[in-house]
Amino acid sequence: MTIHTTDRLAGKSEADLRVQLADFYHLVSYLGWTELIFNHISVRVPGETHAYLVNPFGLHYDEVTPENLIKVGIDGKKIEDSPYDANPAGFALHGVIHENRPDVGCIAHTHTTPISAITMKAFGIDHDSFYGAQLYGRVGYHGFEGITLYDDERPRMLDSLGDRHVLVLRNHGIAVCEADIPLTFFLLWTVQRAAEIQCASQGIPGPNTTLPEVIKQKCADDAQRLKESAKFADLLFDAMVRKMKRDQGRA
Repeated sequence: MTIHTTDRLAGKSEADLRVQLADFYHLVSYLGWTELIFNHISVRVPGETHAYLVNPFGLHYDEVTPENLIKVGIDGKKIEDSPYDANPAGFALHGVIHENRPDVGCIAHTHTTPISAITMKAFGIDHDSFYGAQLYGRVGYHGFEGITLYDDERPRMLDSLGDRHVLVLRNHGIAVCEADIPLTFFLLWTVQRAAEIQCASQGIPGPNTTLPEVIKQKCADDAQRLKESAKFADLLFDAMVRKMKRDQGRA
């Protein structure tokens, strides 16, 4: 598989990443994408070997702060002292991706209602919408083996993802991974919008308009170039953090 290893986290301090990751958790809660205390968003700590920041187990995303984020290894176990607990079993998917994909700086796992509904369908994500077309060629699929707790499933999940950036966990949810936090948020938002539109369109009688394969590929290629060259992801992430804080009276 072809992997580009430009490190977008290079030069970022752990303190800055802690603030940005806490904002990511708060945005997921603000947008209604949480699953109570479950799931993770993780980011690699640059300059350290297999060290990652992740939420303490048992806290709601609203309760995550830069200070209480814990540092874990690829096995999900704490590598620095913290009064908060880790959830090593829940880190299985994150750990295997971080260990084997040097291009990945951040991973987010969700199962919102639209996304989980799509994972129930044999046909998967539809690439005929504006948002779905941006995901063309970027989605892998992994068959449901139960709750992702066991080490023996890790290599199979990695094989299912390959060099792509979205992993549909069938009958479950999704994991998205990108080079840094803003890009991961941007990708998660794109997948969420694709799922929402797909669910809505399926409720309207009549056939959908099908896009030619060449147009889907062009859309995916253009989306990739735009977000990287024009820093769309950074602008989007920062704008949403400002809006969230304004709406919560924290601006």
